[in-house]
Amino acid sequence: MFSMFRLEKDRYYNYFWLRCFKLTCATLFVMHFAACIYFFIADNYVEDRSKTWLGLVSDVDNQSTVNLYITSLYWSIATLSSVGYGDLHPVNTREMIYCFLYCIVNVGFGSYLIGNMSNLVVNSTTRTMKYRDTVQAATKFAHRNRVPVHLEEQMLSHLLMKYRTDVEGVQQQEIIDSLPKAIRSSISYCLFYRLMDGVYLFEGVSKDLIFQLVTEMKAEYIPPKQDVVLDNEAPSDFYLFVTGGAELIKHDNGGEQVVGELNAGDLVGEVGVLCYRPHPYTARTKRLSQVLRLSRTAFLNLIYSSVGDGTVIMNNFLNHLRSSTVPGTDAILVDTEAMLARGKTDLPIGTYFAAIRNDNKMLEWLLRNGSDLTEADRNERTAMHVAASSGNEHGVTLLLKFGADPNIKDLDGNIPLWEAMIGGHKSVEKILIKYGANLSCAQAGYLAYSAAEKNSIELLKELIKHGVDVTKPNENGGSTALHAAVSEGNTEMVRLLLDQGADVDKKDDAGWTPRALAEHQGHEEIKLIFQNIKEKKEEVPDTPIPENGNLNVPYMGKFRSESIRPAVLGPKKSSLLPRPTPILGSQESLLSSHTHEELPWLDSHRRRRANTFHNSIFGMLSAANRRKKSFKVSESIVTTTENMNGLVARVTLSCPEKGEHGGKLSFLPKSLKELLDIGAKKFNISPTKILNKEGALIDDINLIRDGDHLIIASD
Repeated sequence: MFSMFRLEKDRYYNYFWLRCFKLTCATLFVMHFAACIYFFIADNYVEDRSKTWLGLVSDVDNQSTVNLYITSLYWSIATLSSVGYGDLHPVNTREMIYCFLYCIVNVGFGSYLIGNMSNLVVNSTTRTMKYRDTVQAATKFAHRNRVPVHLEEQMLSHLLMKYRTDVEGVQQQEIIDSLPKAIRSSISYCLFYRLMDGVYLFEGVSKDLIFQLVTEMKAEYIPPKQDVVLDNEAPSDFYLFVTGGAELIKHDNGGEQVVGELNAGDLVGEVGVLCYRPHPYTARTKRLSQVLRLSRTAFLNLIYSSVGDGTVIMNNFLNHLRSSTVPGTDAILVDTEAMLARGKTDLPIGTYFAAIRNDNKMLEWLLRNGSDLTEADRNERTAMHVAASSGNEHGVTLLLKFGADPNIKDLDGNIPLWEAMIGGHKSVEKILIKYGANLSCAQAGYLAYSAAEKNSIELLKELIKHGVDVTKPNENGGSTALHAAVSEGNTEMVRLLLDQGADVDKKDDAGWTPRALAEHQGHEEIKLIFQNIKEKKEEVPDTPIPENGNLNVPYMGKFRSESIRPAVLGPKKSSLLPRPTPILGSQESLLSSHTHEELPWLDSHRRRRANTFHNSIFGMLSAANRRKKSFKVSESIVTTTENMNGLVARVTLSCPEKGEHGGKLSFLPKSLKELLDIGAKKFNISPTKILNKEGALIDDINLIRDGDHLIIASD
């Protein structure tokens, strides 16, 4: 019986049927216990059994114990159900006293049974009765106050939706609100984080802000044909559609015109929240929709703690207004920009936002009101970086006059003077130098490597004029400008760096030297330049692979090359045909002299060999020299290829959308997703596709070859 009480709280069992079973068991136990005592009193009567209720049973002496128990149980049921006494009744005083006590117990026990059964039945109909009463009251209210028909339908639809959520157990927000904050946050993150991350308004903001916004949002269900936001109303909330959809309706001359649609992932009400002005359209649901609601107060409280994210949100909002095709958004854009110019906004707009907009009036107003000069985005780029890179002389001068640091660094180590040099803004360079900007505040190796990676010899010469040591390695990876120049195949830049004292045998963190890189990529002219240099260290071996056969170093390459593939065996009868004799030391000789089992690396990794320009003079001389040592070369080819197993290629990435045409050198990852992430980090955009130099779409990482020039683009 006690286990029944525990099972009632078990969520895996139906409470109604479990409760009915428990009441039935309790009734049977009471009847059984009363019948046993009643039989015990009669059977142990010492005077005469005929003077007990057993004397009323015919031929009692020949009856079995089971029959007598059934007879006693029959009396117990009749007494418990208050049917009364008929053929069985108490005879002596003891039996009468027992029956008196049993009847008193039956009064309480019967009330207990009736009350529990009534509660079970009534509880299943209470919600329906309450819903019907509410609907009836709402209908009377609408008729009494002459409410329009469409508003009455919206009232009844809302009441029906509330009833359905109660009956079907989908009170999502009520359940979430009843939990501790940590659990609420985790559940909201699992349910809605991906949806929020794809909303245009929050594109580019920090993940922490999105997590906090998701936690503060309230989930609601809205029935069809119900208004979410009304036109000419300044909403205090904005709504994000999770499922369902809505129509944007414009009221004109007493009529309604649909001017747009909203689907899952779209926002409505953000105009009122961000600009605090009436919304231009009515948003009316087309079908049952689930929305996330966030109040303006909660939104602004979160934004105040993250000024940089507020800048990104407002910039996304303005870009959305510019690209929107919904009528009337042009007027909203003009009013919003005028409001920002006057500084009348509740969003924490800072100097970084003004610099991005190239709005010097707003920038000056913000500076005079004490805005933070060090406000930065996720890459720690400040207003000074943005103004210098865009060539905004007045903006740079304003920032410097109000005390901005001319040598402030971003996350990559760029300083404003370097940004101005990259953009070719000479006038901005002079202003920065006048206020104390100096390239010595930046990492020399990074600046030199960046200039070489951009394949810009002019930038490299500018660095030399400013006294930067262009031979130092980059702290991130250990590569020098000479490594990048060799990878780009820029002979003039290589000579310039050698004149500055660059070391051709300087190893990067992966173990590559510029000499080994030139050997591997087949830059014959650069190799000849290196051969004429007086060696400062021991001469490196002919193999372009780093020492000790390190298989875990990145494969550095620039130019396209061919794949080494094993010979494909045809049918058996083809073996009768004469086969051409392979040239000793050639690739065909190598493949024909080894079986498939002897060269398992051919199947596991199709390594590409570097193009050595066989049609050039250097290629002919090199080929003639290799043919004299055919066996030695064959062995070295096998060894070299085996050592290169598992190494990755390098590609050049560029982003014309950001004005990056020169490109940046990067290792080729294992998937397109990782390559898109690299492009997003290097160019600060959200790329969606990768194109080759001719503009063809690349949808497989295996199509990319060593040295390819790839274009990062967005939709």
